[in-house]
Amino acid sequence: MELDTQCDMIPTARRDGTSVFATITGEIDLHNSPELRQAMLHVLLADNTRNLHLDVAGVPYMDSSAIAVLVEGMRHIQKRKGEIVLNNVQPRVKGLLQIARLDNIFKINEGAGNLEPTRD
Repeated sequence: MELDTQCDMIPTARRDGTSVFATITGEIDLHNSPELRQAMLHVLLADNTRNLHLDVAGVPYMDSSAIAVLVEGMRHIQKRKGEIVLNNVQPRVKGLLQIARLDNIFKINEGAGNLEPTRD
């Protein structure tokens, strides 16, 4: 089922069972991270979302405010015993996650990983 995120940074999102698959694009910083937060909390993590798969190939940069949004999302997902998977992580973004020691918290796939819906 396609989801309307009402967020330009998330041009595509779909729900399949308890998993949500979304694409995030653009630089994420202090100015637009609240928009990402709202979309994540109200659309992507709504209902019974257990696993969130984010294709971040189109995110060349994110700052600490974007990391805070991801961590908040992870807290919601962990309560449901699920995971957030980051696919196609750009080197600069991966470096930030490593510096923040979050590369062990989020599952990070170098390639596209499994972006196709699976049955949960």
